Amino acid sequence: MKTKSLEQVTDFDLKLLRIFKTVADCGSFSAAESLLGITRSAISLHMSDLEKRLGMRLCQRGRSGFALTDEGREILRHSETLTAAVETFRQQVNQMHKQLRGEFNIGIINNLVTQPMMKITHALERLREKGPDIRLNLSMTTAAEIERGLLDGRLHVGALPLTSPISGLEYQTLYDEKSYLYCSNKHPLFDRDGEPDDDQLIHYDAIAPSFRMTAETIGMHQMLHCTATASDREGIAFLILTGRFVGFLPDHYASQWTEKKMMRAIAPQRLFYNSNIAVVTHKGRRSNTILDLFLQALAV
Repeated sequence: MKTKSLEQVTDFDLKLLRIFKTVADCGSFSAAESLLGITRSAISLHMSDLEKRLGMRLCQRGRSGFALTDEGREILRHSETLTAAVETFRQQVNQMHKQLRGEFNIGIINNLVTQPMMKITHALERLREKGPDIRLNLSMTTAAEIERGLLDGRLHVGALPLTSPISGLEYQTLYDEKSYLYCSNKHPLFDRDGEPDDDQLIHYDAIAPSFRMTAETIGMHQMLHCTATASDREGIAFLILTGRFVGFLPDHYASQWTEKKMMRAIAPQRLFYNSNIAVVTHKGRRSNTILDLFLQALAV
C-alpha cells in the first residue's frame, strides 16, 4: 500500500479507529457485527477507508481468517492511547460543568465477585446512582495487564492482588483474602482419615500459579509437588476439579464447591496463606471527578 502522511485526525478517523478496535477485540468482522450494529460489508468498507487514510495494511482477511498485521497491532496500540487522551479531555471539560458524564474504565482480576464484602459492587452501585450518564467499562483480566493499562492511561482504576508494587502506581488495601489448599471429591485425599504431613503431601501433584506471588505464597507452593500451572484462580479450580491435583484457592471463591461437597480444604489449620487485594490508581493522576467519586464510595 502506498505510503502517505496523515495531516490531521478528523472525527471520521476517530470513528474508523473505534470500529477497528472493536473488530480487533472480536477477532473477525462477523463477530463485530452485533456490537457495532452494522453489516460485515459496511465494516469492510470502513476498514478499507481507514487503511487508505493511514496508507498501510492493518489486517489480513479472507478464507484463512482474520489477523492483524504488524502495522495493525502498532496502530491499535496508538489508537488506544489516542482514545484515552480524548476521553481525558472530555472528562476535564465535563468536570468544568460539574457533569458526571464520560467513560470510566475499570480493570479487575477474575473471581472477585464472590468476595463477601462486595466493596467494588457497592461502589459501582453508588457511582451509577450519582452519574446515570457514566458509561462503565469493566475488564476482567490479569494483574499484569491491569497495571499496564493504568500506566498507559487505558484504565482509570484497578483491583488486583498486592504482591510487588510497581513504581508509578498507588496501591491501597481493599480486601484481606485467606487461601487454603483444596482437593476435589475425586481426589484420594478427600476421604482420607487424618491430614497428610509434609512428607506425604509431596507425593501428590499440585498446581502453581503463573502470576506474581508474595514470599509467603511462594513458600507455601515450595512445599508442594507442582506439576501444572494456571494463569488465574479459575484455571486452578478447573484443575482441582479433575481430581488429579491439589491447589490453593481463596475461601470465598472455593465456597461454591465446598458447600456442594465437591471440594474440601486440606489441613486448613496450617496450609493457608493471607493476601491483600488492593485498589490501584496511577500516581500523580490528574483530577477526575468520576474516579474520585468511585474511590470515595469504596471508603464507605
